[in-house]
Amino acid sequence: MKFLIIAALTSVAFAAPQYSYDAPAARSSSSEEVVAILRDDRVHEDDGKYNFDFESENGIRFSEAGSPDGDEDVIVSAGQYSYTAPDGTEVVVKYVADENGFQPQSDLLPVAPEFPHPIPQFVLDQIAFAAEEDARRARDDSREAPSRSYGAPQ
Repeated sequence: MKFLIIAALTSVAFAAPQYSYDAPAARSSSSEEVVAILRDDRVHEDDGKYNFDFESENGIRFSEAGSPDGDEDVIVSAGQYSYTAPDGTEVVVKYVADENGFQPQSDLLPVAPEFPHPIPQFVLDQIAFAAEEDARRARDDSREAPSRSYGAPQ
């Protein structure tokens, strides 16, 4: 019995993390980049309003402001974030988040074609083919369905 207890305690000790969060030498030997935070301003008011501004040394910027809106105090917020893409392009995204969801705006976001847009012929052909198959299945099913009587036997 003592052997099982010692074995269990030994297993727990070996399963414990083998690193330290406060060791600067451990961080410097890692391949992870350490980025300094240049600004981190946050304001949270008692009535639910808030805003924050964040900027890091590598050019990431993020700011947002929000407040409760309506009877249910749903938070409506607006803000923007920006960063430099790996190809050097400056990415700026402005957004609103409200009862209609998250609504981003940026010159770099894809834009859906305006509707109505032309439907390619192969798509129209496939739609017609599917409609023909559905009609054929409906005819076949109606022929094969046995006549059922739900009353007393005659």
